[in-house]
Amino acid sequence: MGTAFSLALGDALTPAGRRALIWSFAGALVLLACLWLGAWALLGLVHVSRFPWLDTPIEILGNIAALVIAWMVFPAMSMLVLSLFLDRVVGVFERAHYPGLPPARAAGLGEAIASGLRLALLGLVLNLAVLPLYIFLPGVNLVVFYALNGYLVGREYFEAIALRRLEPRDARAAWHRNRVRLILAGAMIAFLLSVPLVNLAAPLVGAAFMLHLFEALRRSIANRLT
Repeated sequence: MGTAFSLALGDALTPAGRRALIWSFAGALVLLACLWLGAWALLGLVHVSRFPWLDTPIEILGNIAALVIAWMVFPAMSMLVLSLFLDRVVGVFERAHYPGLPPARAAGLGEAIASGLRLALLGLVLNLAVLPLYIFLPGVNLVVFYALNGYLVGREYFEAIALRRLEPRDARAAWHRNRVRLILAGAMIAFLLSVPLVNLAAPLVGAAFMLHLFEALRRSIANRLT
């Protein structure tokens, strides 16, 4: 897993990686702003005070809560940014590291976005469901956050990469066979996605990381069968 991560960091510094990072920066900033504005708007609909002197403190706390909610759901939704140009940049990395691979399966942009959107919505629902744990159980909240998002992000990134080479049924089977390792990889990506500024580059690094991990798993299975 360490080798796959080191390769991913190197990929992010290539010309194709730097171009993708620029788009990731822009897209991630827009996504984060939309998440914050959406959470702020929802919180603004809740009127809990009839006392004008409490309006300002409630507004400040609401803005902070909106930022916290946006930060929590950002890991599960970040792949939607990269899915728009994932196939092209991953193809560049594949040709650099695995030149013998046949052309990728034509999964289609709609299939990739649908997969990412499904898991992003699931991530939003689950993170909001465990929100009380995040607020009231310091220490435990970090364990819950990275365990939950490790699963969600690991599966989201794995499917984005695996569907380029496998049919959906085969991709799901590969996930179940290797889910422990892939959840750990997802937790690593989720950690990068939760660190301010680092999270702007994390979708690209995470996709490259999952590419190298997927190829290592695929080649390991092929070697056992020969």
